Amino acid sequence: MNPLMLGVYRLRKLLRRRGQTREDAEDLVQEAFIRLQIYCDEGNEVRSPDAFLTRTSLNLASNARVSAHSHLYDRNVAVEQLEIIDTAPTPDEVFAVEECLHRIESILGGLSQRTRAVFFMHRLDGLSYAQIADHFDISVSAIEKHIATAMAALGPLMHKELQRK
Repeated sequence: MNPLMLGVYRLRKLLRRRGQTREDAEDLVQEAFIRLQIYCDEGNEVRSPDAFLTRTSLNLASNARVSAHSHLYDRNVAVEQLEIIDTAPTPDEVFAVEECLHRIESILGGLSQRTRAVFFMHRLDGLSYAQIADHFDISVSAIEKHIATAMAALGPLMHKELQRK
């Protein structure tokens, strides 16, 4: 493969890695070559054509990306043109979550106080089994059993919730 074709291949590959489509990469490389030719025709000297083409291709890609998303930066957009997305949960979703939390509270309420405390310390406070074991002055194995008990109690509810989604 001649050096020119190798350079074209390398530029296309670079642009493709940076998210350009095959067609856009071809167009950008072609435009970079045209700009190199124009630059040289104006009497300018290029010491490193590879570097010139690479930098020009990357600049063209950047400009194309900005142009494609220029509507995001337009401060004169009418309110009617804006798409407003409501991220708040729907009343049905709020109700379902509250219902699920009540069931969890009921299930955890049926466990021993220590099992609940161990579970909350691990899941809510982020403490490790060893830290919890030190706190209660019991073995890590005992902590594992408390966690397993809590998870076994919550398991059927979580399984049912996953099936609903």
